[in-house]
Amino acid sequence: MCYSAQIRHDYARFVRAYGAVIDIAEFVRLYWDRAQGAKLKIPKAMDAAFADPQTDEERRIAAWIGQYDRGQATLLEQEVFKQRKRLADAERALQRRTTKAATESRRIATAKVEWALGKLADLRRAAVTDEDARIFPGWYAPVIVMEHGRRVVKPMRYQCRLPGKPSSYDRQFPGCYNARRDNLEGFWKGAFGVSHAIVVLNAFYENVSRHRVEGRELGAGEKEENVVLEFRPRPVQDMLVACLWSQWTDPSGKEPALLSFAAITDDPPPEIAAAGHDRCVIPIKPEHIDAWLDPSSSKDLQRMHAILDDRERPYYAHRLAA
Repeated sequence: MCYSAQIRHDYARFVRAYGAVIDIAEFVRLYWDRAQGAKLKIPKAMDAAFADPQTDEERRIAAWIGQYDRGQATLLEQEVFKQRKRLADAERALQRRTTKAATESRRIATAKVEWALGKLADLRRAAVTDEDARIFPGWYAPVIVMEHGRRVVKPMRYQCRLPGKPSSYDRQFPGCYNARRDNLEGFWKGAFGVSHAIVVLNAFYENVSRHRVEGRELGAGEKEENVVLEFRPRPVQDMLVACLWSQWTDPSGKEPALLSFAAITDDPPPEIAAAGHDRCVIPIKPEHIDAWLDPSSSKDLQRMHAILDDRERPYYAHRLAA
């Protein structure tokens, strides 16, 4: 499963490299919803794409991002103040007498102050890092689809909610950010051959058991330990990862519309299997982009499978994620 991924977020590059136009209305809607209090997870790298706004829509988005960041900064500053007071209280208590409660309170307060200060630093940092472009299930990412014969970039949630399903579906099936290839014509039949997309990734991350990474069996009495591996293609390149997507609407009109997607995964190449993981995303070749994005043009599922078979096959170098 693609536990998390590092997205390509430069919209100018989408236009230049992939001939895609930006659905600015969807970006306006997304950022407006967050400005109104919707709890949406948008990576800093997506925000940074609007740091130099050129149009009225982009300027509105930039203003909402600034408003949101100021609100987050205030919450973090309040948390720092609260935890510093808790730390001071614990220190005073420990000067009188060492207790387990005061020692634990000092430990927790110290950790929370450090966490909040780190978040504040990240919030105020202008430069974008690789970590800022990383998404997790439930986060938003720019995704390429075909609309009226054009490649279009839309913001979508990385966890697909298929049409006709209730919003509770997200909790019942939290793994719907991963569309297994061997189930495309089963669970995903409503999207496969109907609504295809591409997300441009530079890397992806997977949860793997440490003993599998080390190529050994668990020792006697040893508990299984999880580590996160980062996989990057070599040579360095953008990966045009095959996805399915959905435009969900609530029949009652009580809940907001949702654009969401899932990455298709398949059996891994040897180097990923050797690292202890059993799934891999599918980067398609550039010459297949239009055929993949517009499956209705052929209505041939075998042709779609052929595109997935004729994939890019880079070598995936891995390391422990930071």
